[in-house]
Amino acid sequence: MGLNTDRFDRKINYLRVSVTDRCNQRCFYCMPKNGVTPFSHSQILSYEEIVRVVEAAVSLGIVKVRLTGGEPLVRKNICSLVSQIAKTPGIEDVGLTTNGVLFKEKARELYEAGLRRVNISLDTLNPFKFMRITRANHFHKVVDAISAARDMGFDPVKINMVVIRGVNDDELEEFARMSLDHPFHVRFIEYMPVGVESRWDLEKTVPSPEIMARLEKVGRLIPVAGGRLDGPSERFRFEGAKGEVGVISAVSNHFCRTCNRLRLTADGKLRPCLLSDREVDIKEALREGAGRQELMGIIAEAIDLKPDGHRLDRETVHCRKSMSRIGG
Repeated sequence: MGLNTDRFDRKINYLRVSVTDRCNQRCFYCMPKNGVTPFSHSQILSYEEIVRVVEAAVSLGIVKVRLTGGEPLVRKNICSLVSQIAKTPGIEDVGLTTNGVLFKEKARELYEAGLRRVNISLDTLNPFKFMRITRANHFHKVVDAISAARDMGFDPVKINMVVIRGVNDDELEEFARMSLDHPFHVRFIEYMPVGVESRWDLEKTVPSPEIMARLEKVGRLIPVAGGRLDGPSERFRFEGAKGEVGVISAVSNHFCRTCNRLRLTADGKLRPCLLSDREVDIKEALREGAGRQELMGIIAEAIDLKPDGHRLDRETVHCRKSMSRIGG
């Protein structure tokens, strides 16, 4: 295994960091109606501990960090963490995934802290359906967040839509058209068996070939070349469009062979694969005063545990942890 490659010669250069398991929405595919018992403050990593992990990870080839949750913006002083990570030597890219509820009021401070890339989750353009999906009345806050991100100069502004058959798949074309007149990157994500809902139904997953067939009703899909630090999205644009569309095929045509990421959970576990409950504890070492070399060894162990791929196409898989605890 090279400095930043795993056993299957994949370059691991991307760390997703969950800063909290708390969230101000209750999306039905992520949480039960009454939520889950949150971690105590002592259970989650401090910002100082997160920065120590990032610094050690940089020494192993990590150059991209994305902050997630839960909902990362519910954690106090999140902009200070953004600033610290953005200033870490070796980090080239800092992003944030948010549900958008608190984003508008924090947009300027986040930008000034060094954040430039933001993904905002929005699964429907119908306010009533939004309440059904999220169990919250925040639709207009999320729409305003998308506009605020664009106006502030975040680039790109990505809109994440989890496609669920019978729930929101009738809106695929409407979402795709958002990329025609605006510089948004609209990403369509296959519904995955991740979260607390044990009755995941494959029939509710709209496979990527079907998604793309529906998108082609809007116009011809022109492939967009991926960048060195890109995530798993297959990127396309429509002729003359200001933005892009992308499809994340975690179930029907999984992207494991090009997976470049490692996850750090809010409670200090390194998770090599989203769809596996295998984790490596780094919190204990942090709190025992481990130095950078020791932390690098733990991160290297987690990278070495990355499987060649998940087993969704071969067996039923369901993660015991909710998505809010793994990190979106």
